[in-house]
Amino acid sequence: MENMQFPHPPEAQIEIDGEVYPTVLGTYCWSYKNTGECVDTAGPVELLKGEAPIETRPGEEIKFVISYIPEPNEFHLMQLTEDGREEEVKTESNVFKAPEKSGTYYYSYGVWWMDEERENVSNGDAFYNFALEVIGD
Repeated sequence: MENMQFPHPPEAQIEIDGEVYPTVLGTYCWSYKNTGECVDTAGPVELLKGEAPIETRPGEEIKFVISYIPEPNEFHLMQLTEDGREEEVKTESNVFKAPEKSGTYYYSYGVWWMDEERENVSNGDAFYNFALEVIGD
């Protein structure tokens, strides 16, 4: 496993209309100085209890921002509703659109640093969590 530059996954933010908001790091596996560590946490709904959701408009463009070299090269975004429904959301270049329907939505953005030379080998992965409050016009 390749050594990453820091002892834990980097911070990540989301950007909406030029404003930057933090995410909450959830489950991750990470390698640093020849030691690997995996941390398992609660899901996004539980992790974000007590955190105010980020207000946004229906269909607003939302960008996931992570400043780390090497950049992760595999991404998956899961959306959960308060009633427990879960679905994968399509992203393009780390950008997705807020839901059209008003309400609170929880997200888990999974990123992987896949090895460039060895197939199906991950050098690290992390799940970043945040909540959106979609407010209709």
